[in-house]
Amino acid sequence: MVRRFYDLPSLTTLAVFEASARHLSFKLAASELNVTPGAVSRQIKAIEDEVGVPLFVRNAKGVALTPEGEELYGVLASGFSKASEVVRSIKRGDRARNVTIACTDAFATMWLIPRMPDFWRRHPEIAVDHLISDNAKDYRRAEVELRIRYGFGAWLDETAELLFDDTIYPVCAPGFAAEHEGVTAAGLGELPHLHVDWVDPDWAGWDEVLLRAGIPHGHGAGRRFGKFNVALQAAMADQGVAIGWDRLVRHLIDEAKLVRITDLVIPAPGAYYLTWNNNRELSVAATVFRDWLREMAEQERKITPNKMVSAKRQDW
Repeated sequence: MVRRFYDLPSLTTLAVFEASARHLSFKLAASELNVTPGAVSRQIKAIEDEVGVPLFVRNAKGVALTPEGEELYGVLASGFSKASEVVRSIKRGDRARNVTIACTDAFATMWLIPRMPDFWRRHPEIAVDHLISDNAKDYRRAEVELRIRYGFGAWLDETAELLFDDTIYPVCAPGFAAEHEGVTAAGLGELPHLHVDWVDPDWAGWDEVLLRAGIPHGHGAGRRFGKFNVALQAAMADQGVAIGWDRLVRHLIDEAKLVRITDLVIPAPGAYYLTWNNNRELSVAATVFRDWLREMAEQERKITPNKMVSAKRQDW
């Protein structure tokens, strides 16, 4: 057998492993690579046989990475990302005029995009591409230079710069509030809740909010949604009470599409951060866009949060 120069499994096998690890799904990896799930399984078995340890474990939700798999995925994702960026840069010919930013659907729709016309007017020469995803694994894609994340400020191989914090409170439609006039924070547990099944666990849900506020409640009752924006649409349609993140829903309150219900106010457990890869120099376009985001964040921090008397303010 011919010895490989780097003593690595084949590039095909490594590509299959990287896609499977990124999706945590052999089926989704197969769809991306245009092969059958069986072919993916065979490639995963081949690489596990070659390295001598399991890289995945099976569980009720599908597959998860072992510590060895996590280590290998981190190296491959970084390497593939750098190689892809070089190829894209060569094809594009002028990397200085393009930048890709990644953020969640809620943040893009309710905060970033409404402010983008200011950037476009100031910098018409720069093309900004938006990768909108609630799955943070997508933020590792090669073309992404900047990311706006919600969390606690620590992500592997990334510089994180605080943009601003947030407060959260229950919101509903004006008609729903009128029907439940006089309800207090203590009675929130009895109202129909609109839950968001966040992909990222750093975003607080109803159970956590009510627990932190010391309000008795059941677990999981109400309607569930996969998107924050859809939960807010349901709230505006008198379907129940949603958790409002002040930086994101303030304009809906100003427009009287939503109102606050009860005086409960809680500091959000995390904050919004601008991040970029430690091991990659930002393009000129990314640097310009980063500086603009810093300016927008400074303006946002000067806005007094939409406050009421806090029912119970606790540290998270």
